[in-house]
Formats: sequence, C-alpha cells, structure tokens
Amino acid sequence: MLLNPDTQNMIQKLNQEIVACRRCPRLVAWREGVALTPPRRFLGEGYWARPLPGFGDASARLFVIGLAPAAHGGNRTGRVFTGDRSGDWLFRALWKAGFANQPASVHIDDGLQLLNCYIAAACRCAPPDNKPLPQELANCRPYLLRELNWFFGDENEKVRPNSGVLLGLGKIGFDAAFDAARAVGLTEIKTRPKFGHSAEVRLNEKLTLMGTYHPSQQNTFTGRLTEPMLDAVFTRINEILQET
Repeated sequence: MLLNPDTQNMIQKLNQEIVACRRCPRLVAWREGVALTPPRRFLGEGYWARPLPGFGDASARLFVIGLAPAAHGGNRTGRVFTGDRSGDWLFRALWKAGFANQPASVHIDDGLQLLNCYIAAACRCAPPDNKPLPQELANCRPYLLRELNWFFGDENEKVRPNSGVLLGLGKIGFDAAFDAARAVGLTEIKTRPKFGHSAEVRLNEKLTLMGTYHPSQQNTFTGRLTEPMLDAVFTRINEILQET
C-alpha cells in the first residue's frame, strides 16, 4: 500500500507537539498528581504523566478513536491503551482480527505492533473520573483533525484509493470521530449519527464510521460488552476493508 511520503514525518512532528502540550491546566495537574501518588502495585514505576500521541501503522486503513488514557494505564506506560484492562480487551480483539502482532499490550517496549491500524484518543491526557470537560475535548480536537486529514484526506486519496474505517470506542469516541471527519470535509452528513454498538455509517464512498461500546470495566464486568460482541465489530470492519 502506497502512502504519502511526508505523512510519517508529519505524524512524528505532531506527536512531539502532543507530548509537549499543556493547554488544559486541570488535566496537567491531574496527570502529574497521579504519578506522584501511585497505588501500591505501581510503586517505584516511573510514570509517563504527559499527553499520549497516537500509535500504530502510518499506512493504516483502520483508525480507532478512544476516550482518553487511563490514569494508571497509558498515563503510566506512555502508550495508548497499554497496561490497563480496557487495553487487554482491545488488543486481544485487534490481534484476533489480524490488526496486531500479539494479543497483549503491557508496556511500551513489549514488541507490540499494529498492522493496518492506528489508535488515537479524543482526549490525550488522563482526566479525573475518566470524564474530560467539553473545553478539554475542544483543546485536543485539532490534533485529531490533522491525523484524519493525513490518513484519509484528499491528498492521500491520490496515492491510497482504498476504503477506510473509523472506529469510535464509546459515545465520546464515536462522536469525536464523526465531528472530526465532518470538520475536515470527509463527509457531507450534517447531523451527528446516533451512537450504538455496531453502529455503521457510510461517511463517503470510501470511508465508514463504526461504533462499539467502550471496552472499559464498567461495560465488560457488567456484560454489556462481551468478547463475541467486540469480535463481531472487527469481523465487520475486515469485511468493509476487503470490499476494495
């Protein structure tokens, strides 16, 4: 698969900007404070305690958008969905569907590679109670706009005409994906579609938005989201990507 030769360099530059970001004082204080008072099981570990950049394959056709890093997951390890229960569910499903080279994401040097998949988040810092404020989401939004434009915008269409899928994890991830796609001109749909598990919306002739319940403990412990349910979403994604 061909890729705009400048995209990888642009992603690296953007990720450097993200890591240095301090736009949201509340999030800065929270992410750094968590690192100073870790639970006993993580005592002695050096926390990342900065915003998290995107992670994955620079030529990906599947773009996953989560909510935010976990306080003792990505905020600790320095990689999105790494070292927490949500990541256990997500990477198992990605691996089973062929989008990852291994089923677990434990730490940043564990050898994990994403295949045809890229993961980002609506909010790049760990928020208190996993609830970013509207203004904090707005502050992060320009990063997502730039990523989506590089992966699926007009310039890349010239060298990568294949179909793609945006997968929003939970309602916030789903809404953020749609709003960003609309903002960069990837769809003419004006009304935000309704979120639901397995929701599927054709944004344009080559890009589809899908939704799934977030693989958080709140959903997995209660049975609202099961492994077969999550697997079915990735089965459908593979079907879409194989259409072209």
